[in-house]
Amino acid sequence: MPRNDNMESVQAIKQRFEIIGNDPKLNRAVEKAIQVAPTDISVLVTGESGVGKESIPKIIHALSHRKHGKYIAVNCGAIPEGTIDSELFGHEKGSFTGATGTREGYFEVADGGTIFLDEVGELPLTTQVRLLRVLENGEFIKVGSSQVQKTNVRIVAATNVNMFDAIEKGKFREDLFYRLSTVDIMLPPLRERKDDIHLLFRKFAADFAHKYKMPPIKLDEDAIQLLVKYRWSGNIRQLRNVAEQISVLETKREISLQTLHSYLPQENANLPSVVGNKKSESDFSNEREILYKVLFDMKSDLNDLKKLTLELMQNGSSKVQEANKGLIQKIYGKPEENAIFEEEPRLEMLSNKSNPIQEEFEDDDDDENYLFAETVDEEETLSLEAKEIELIKKSLERNKGKRRAAADELGISERTLYRKIKQYDL
Repeated sequence: MPRNDNMESVQAIKQRFEIIGNDPKLNRAVEKAIQVAPTDISVLVTGESGVGKESIPKIIHALSHRKHGKYIAVNCGAIPEGTIDSELFGHEKGSFTGATGTREGYFEVADGGTIFLDEVGELPLTTQVRLLRVLENGEFIKVGSSQVQKTNVRIVAATNVNMFDAIEKGKFREDLFYRLSTVDIMLPPLRERKDDIHLLFRKFAADFAHKYKMPPIKLDEDAIQLLVKYRWSGNIRQLRNVAEQISVLETKREISLQTLHSYLPQENANLPSVVGNKKSESDFSNEREILYKVLFDMKSDLNDLKKLTLELMQNGSSKVQEANKGLIQKIYGKPEENAIFEEEPRLEMLSNKSNPIQEEFEDDDDDENYLFAETVDEEETLSLEAKEIELIKKSLERNKGKRRAAADELGISERTLYRKIKQYDL
């Protein structure tokens, strides 16, 4: 447990920098800032967007021996990649288009002071190399120059990015991360500081009442409960924004549950924290497994069907039925009594058309339906052309010479049938 005098200094610092709240994690972050301030150790402040990370480097600078030097805050994510090197390290005249004169960078201007690099995780890799050199030996080179310059700057960085993920993806240098995070100060999100939420809201309400010269707004008990239970994904920044909206737009100073509810985005209300992507990926794993199984089963059935078709085309029907009895029943089910499997291929297969082998043909003699085309007692050496002619003849006979009906039965177009008739002189 920290000493009482140390806790009193924490409270005094929070009051001085207008930090509201008594959460133990918040107090610990402020305490670490106080302890590290007298040194020149690099500090990395982590936490979600809107938790107030910008307060920590101000505390560190104000309590350090550099407090009389310059303090410069730089939002690395707001500077275009093409100009950030010039902003941080300066440039020489004519070093690039538009460089009409020599310019001092932030590291040169803040010599002897402190630089706060906000959103440091957004720095380009080339700039990260330059920053690493400053951290290691205090040296930098202006853009377009070959002269090495020295600077004595304390660097405090902040980010809301998961740095280990960024390192793994190659977006941030591991050696730079460990140089920046000699001391890591983490600020908790607002949803983990439930006892501080109403305190912050009352502070914001009083500030806006003074700013806009009107009575401060107050929440009823039900509204307070909603305020505390809400997720606040935007943290303190979002809470402040809501307090300002209500202060300006509402005529009544007593705010009810329904009124507060109308100012809160509903898609974020009372939702649990998302802990990474593993959960979302597992949600789809079962569906993928089922889909893969269906596809593999379809592929297996298709291969079996191709195998059976090929054997029907190449071997005698009795031999095929005996050798593939199980396979035939798997694909077509148990065949009807007295049904036979035809050895000759359908005309569609000879014409490069994909049609099922199984099809019912009407027999003129006994008017019975068969699973396959009629059996032709011909030798196995009968050519494919002769079989094709035979099928066309029988179809034309069954349909009394009607070409359209015969073509539909054979599964080919009427134009193709006409060409075959002309080709074989039928």
